[in-house]
Amino acid sequence: MTAPLAASTVASTAASTAAGHARTALSVNVNKVALVRNTRHLGIPSVTRAALLCLQAGAQGITIHPRPDERHIRASDVAELAALMQQWPAAEFNIEGNPTQNLMDFIRQTRPHQATFVPDSEDQFTSDHGWTFPQDAERLRPLIAECKQLGVRVSLFMDPIPEQMAAAKAVGADRVELYTEPYAAAWGTPEHAEQLRIYAAAAQAALSAGLQVNAGHDLNRDNLPAFVAQVPGLAEVSIGHALIADALELGYAETVRAYQAAIDAGMAARV
Repeated sequence: MTAPLAASTVASTAASTAAGHARTALSVNVNKVALVRNTRHLGIPSVTRAALLCLQAGAQGITIHPRPDERHIRASDVAELAALMQQWPAAEFNIEGNPTQNLMDFIRQTRPHQATFVPDSEDQFTSDHGWTFPQDAERLRPLIAECKQLGVRVSLFMDPIPEQMAAAKAVGADRVELYTEPYAAAWGTPEHAEQLRIYAAAAQAALSAGLQVNAGHDLNRDNLPAFVAQVPGLAEVSIGHALIADALELGYAETVRAYQAAIDAGMAARV
């Protein structure tokens, strides 16, 4: 039996909805839990246990990025997490990666709620750029179509370039995930306000094109409230590195609640 959402999470969600805004969802990326586990052969820390604790604390989704070299998430993790998510029908399972590598097999096998296409090379250290149009259009179009035939929503990892959003919609995407490292790098500097303006403009262009808007990369408890407050229509944030680092000190449950509070602070500051 699944645990109900914490009362505070339910209350804050209701308050946000009542205020006229759909609440920005938190999807926890558990890749870094797998990275630590893979340094030994003991099976700890458990990726599935970490996901369960985050869901019990009120996270609205779980994200994984299974790379071909299995440096963190393994094929067995994908299957185990898919089984776990069957027990949490209200939560979203998001699998991200490059659809020209190993991603599509996982999509076909597990049919997650969302597939996030990321243009990573196989040896890339971490995601550091989005898709580009028209260059990537033809190879993405049939893969997006296949996902949609499987009932899987598709989000494209994109740089915050307003002119690219209509092209993402034209190839069949349902959402874009705005790559937020430039925003995070500018946090606390004179460039912060300009970066917020850039992301707000990109999000508005996406909304105008008929896309929903996700965001992720280096978001944390400090920089998240301003982003949620200023970027329109933000449906979901996917957070891994900073959240798991915080969980080493605070524990999964308290950390998820802290990130939910950061989202709520941003929601409350929306005009």
